[in-house]
Amino acid sequence: MNERIVVGAALYDDGRLLAARRSAPPELAGGWELPGGKVEPGERCEDALARELREELGVEAEILERVPGQWPLAKGYALRVYRARLVSGVAEPLEDHDELRWLAPDQVWSVPWLAADVPAVTAALGQPHSAH
Repeated sequence: MNERIVVGAALYDDGRLLAARRSAPPELAGGWELPGGKVEPGERCEDALARELREELGVEAEILERVPGQWPLAKGYALRVYRARLVSGVAEPLEDHDELRWLAPDQVWSVPWLAADVPAVTAALGQPHSAH
């Protein structure tokens, strides 16, 4: 079975990481995640992530390097994370989210990340994590 890929952005601006709180679906609502979304068939991960950031947050971002690792999500999906830099726009929760926060390095763990995102955030920060 082919796993579907979900891309997430470790999106930085002035050293702060963007966290997004889910408003849907109900089982994820209230949890925090790295913004992003599903890769469409035939789409490059980097292109999908840039598109999702435009659609979900209304920002243009420069997609940088991929964070090593891949993390399992529900329903046969796998999460890949890329570091990204805010280029233009003001991030707003346009779809799937009801709040955004820019977190300084000492605030990253001040929000309740979704379980699937914890190892990805840890890896994006370059902190020790279990290998997958």
